Amino acid sequence: MSSSPRSSDAPLSAAELEERFEELIGAVLSSRRTAAGIAHELAARGRALQDFVLQWAAVTAKSSPELAYQFAALAARAVAELGFAGAERWLLAAMEVHDREGLYRASAELKDLDAFVERSRERGRGIAFDEVAPVLELFVAGLAGRRLRLEAAESAWTDTATLYLPARIALLPSHADNFRLYKLSAALLWAQTRHGTFNLPEAAYPREERALALFNVLEALRLAARLERGLPGLHRDLQALARPALGPEWAQAAGQLRRPGASAADSAALVATLPRSAQPPAWPFLGMLDPACAAAVRDERLAREKRLLRAALARFEEELRGARDEGASPAAGETPRLRLESAEGGEEIAVTLGGQPVAPPQELKRLAESVLQDLGRLPEDLLQPAGEGPCGAAAQAQPASEERPAEEEAGALLYDEWDHRRKQYRKGWCVLRERDVHPGDPAFVPAARARYRPQVRQLRRSFEALRGEDKRLRGEPFGDDVDLDALVRALAALRAGAELDERVFARRARHERDMAVLFMVDMSGSTKGWINDCEREALVLLTEVLEVLGDRYAIYGFSGVTRKRCEVYRVKRFDEPCDALVERRIAGIQPLDYTRMGAAIRHLSAILAAQQARTRLLVTLSDGKPDDFSDGYRGEYGIEDTRQALVEAKRAGIHPFCITIDREARGYLPRMYGAVNYTVVADVARLPLKVAEVYRRLTA
Repeated sequence: MSSSPRSSDAPLSAAELEERFEELIGAVLSSRRTAAGIAHELAARGRALQDFVLQWAAVTAKSSPELAYQFAALAARAVAELGFAGAERWLLAAMEVHDREGLYRASAELKDLDAFVERSRERGRGIAFDEVAPVLELFVAGLAGRRLRLEAAESAWTDTATLYLPARIALLPSHADNFRLYKLSAALLWAQTRHGTFNLPEAAYPREERALALFNVLEALRLAARLERGLPGLHRDLQALARPALGPEWAQAAGQLRRPGASAADSAALVATLPRSAQPPAWPFLGMLDPACAAAVRDERLAREKRLLRAALARFEEELRGARDEGASPAAGETPRLRLESAEGGEEIAVTLGGQPVAPPQELKRLAESVLQDLGRLPEDLLQPAGEGPCGAAAQAQPASEERPAEEEAGALLYDEWDHRRKQYRKGWCVLRERDVHPGDPAFVPAARARYRPQVRQLRRSFEALRGEDKRLRGEPFGDDVDLDALVRALAALRAGAELDERVFARRARHERDMAVLFMVDMSGSTKGWINDCEREALVLLTEVLEVLGDRYAIYGFSGVTRKRCEVYRVKRFDEPCDALVERRIAGIQPLDYTRMGAAIRHLSAILAAQQARTRLLVTLSDGKPDDFSDGYRGEYGIEDTRQALVEAKRAGIHPFCITIDREARGYLPRMYGAVNYTVVADVARLPLKVAEVYRRLTA
């Protein structure tokens, strides 16, 4: 072999390359299978490619010489298609498959280079929901109407409370175009909830699949006209993506739906007028409709908000009566008469007193607009003057759930809240309800176990040792060994004139665990995306090791909006086995609302305190500080209320601990939990393993 000196960037010869490959992957070469072909191909290429292939062949050969050979044979083509960075990702993806599933599946992954190239191109132009969710949330929040949540799903649709958008979009040629498509899909779903797509009786919606698809297109035309009048920029983007264009058979219906007064009822009626040749177009922003699901969510919301609106009207009337008595009423001398009126288009709310307009409280206006949005009108029973009607004395005698929810709804509980400014509790201030988590994807828990299989085995071994360890007891009156420290102390005391202490023995005793732990999982909206995934995976790992230890444990989630809707979600009670239903509840944990922690801590502490155990732990998994969007809870008030709730838990013999991913937590957690009763996980991806490690440290 030639060994003449050459510059470091001069290409290697075929002979030199073949020699190198024989050193790296000789174990899989034979007289029929040589590295000569690979070497001759690479000899005609530059040194950069040669070094790249040799470097990664050496790395791969440590795990599998066969996989290294296959990589070397395809590497030149992979670099040509993907570049060096892309080819590196291609190889690493195959090596990960090799680690999980073995050589056969890894070889298939490596050889299917065309599929990897296509996926790479799709990733380059595509965009994931998690990337755009924060921006889309701000965008949707800026549009008029009620607050809406965003979730990832297989396709775009809405139930009027949540906008579901695809987990990934790669339909258009560029990253920017696909982001614009996300934005338009969200805007169209918002328009459905805002402009009455789901205001019809359930029987009015087409039942046949094709007819419902036609109705969906007609609604898109009607809503596009609404956007044109109010948000012309969005409308222009929508028109640009409305390809293929509709044929002439749609012209008459489209013209009628452009009228300012057009409604969803018009769209439903026009379905029957379309000829058979009218086919729903494959517009990329056009999602699906599920009127039945939307009706169920809407009806539940309407029942709640009507009660809240009546209560808000009654309170406002009482405030105006008080203002009149003090001479400050805008219509002093008049009997207060409240009336809600809809302005042009049915979208604005006004309140009159004695025939004169008055400014209503923001909460009252919000509730009225939400009811109007759901029904397209305001029911007569909400427009009655104050008096013996639903907004007058009768309403005050029988308040709605906003006033005394514990008496109106079974299972609602009242909890005090600490007001640090007044240094006293607000009695019965928070209304809390327990609910079950809706079961989620049954495949989530098995998939998480498979993903963490090596770590689970390691955790099981360490926890089994923890369960079976003996404790060495010192200073005992009898035993099978001498406690030298105790003996020295006893002899020193004897020489000083004291009696000989007989507790100079040591013995081993089995340490019996007597533990009850309750995991309190943050289900606020800020955990959306992979934080929520990591929380759920952490619970999967915990259940694995806790079943080994035999510790009693429970899992509850918490979230809520305002003091009237503090909610805890049952995932696993203390008396429940960790069965398939509990696993599906873990999978069903989803981000919801805000992080009002005080009431949830008080409720869950009471559940934990009822357990007969030597040690009781309350472990919180959270991503941020206490928070709520109204009534001043955000900031110092929420921190102090949470701190007081934790102080109450400690007085009940409970040890609180917090595991958080909030990097700013050191600014407020010491105030709430104390200097050593929390830990910050800097890398969210490590949360599942970190939670198990922290639990082991806490209970060792």
